[in-house]
This record gives sequence, C-alpha cells and structure tokens, in this order.
Amino acid sequence: MTPPSRIVTPERRTDDVGDTALRPQLLSEFVGQAQARANLSIFIEAARKRGEALDHVLFVGPPGSARPRCAVVARELGVGFRATSGPVIAKAGDLAALLTNLEIRDVLFIDEIHRSAPRLRKCCIRRWRISSSI
Repeated sequence: MTPPSRIVTPERRTDDVGDTALRPQLLSEFVGQAQARANLSIFIEAARKRGEALDHVLFVGPPGSARPRCAVVARELGVGFRATSGPVIAKAGDLAALLTNLEIRDVLFIDEIHRSAPRLRKCCIRRWRISSSI
C-alpha cells in the first residue's frame, strides 16, 4: 500500500496558485465597505492630481490591519511608505530623524503610538493639529 499524497509539502506543486499574496495590494482589492473605499479613492485621486499630500486619514479596524491599509494608500498615491513603532521613538531626536528621512508626500505609519513617551505623543498631536489647520 502506498502512502497518501501530502497536500502540504515544502515543494511547489502543479496546482499551487501563482500569486501567494494574501493582503490586498490595491484599494480595489479590498472586500466590503464600498462607500468608504469609494470616498478614499476620491481623496487619493484628488491629492495625486493636485500633487499634494493626502490629508490625515484615520483607519479603524482589527489589530494587524492598519499597516497594510496605509501601505495600499501609499501605493495608490505612488509615494514611499515608512513604518515604525511608538516604543522605538524614545525622544524627540528619534522622531526628527524619522521625519528628516521622509521624502515629500511619503506615508508615515506609527504603530502603537500610545506606547511612546507621553511628551512625544503630545508634541506629535500638537504639530499635527497645527499642520492640519494651516
């Protein structure tokens, strides 16, 4: 009797799908929330045509979904994407170094910003409020 063929093997099989990406790469590949996707698409297209940065966007979702969403926004805008973590930014100089290395209109994602130093959070929030009111 021959052993049954394994479905899970490290070798590539003929019936394996070519595209192994599980996360959406474009806004059109997201499932659901059609109205939110349509609005975001309009915002992105308007920013791209104006040659300006996209205004502040707040995403709400389950853990692990924010970074891919921000990466998709950056890809749709045709700009770079930088991600960091709140605890990594220990002092204002760390944040200054991050911001200095950004290109114009790049998307910066700060994961777990609530875990960064309180003074730093207040500084960021104050700056973002000032920049969004100008």
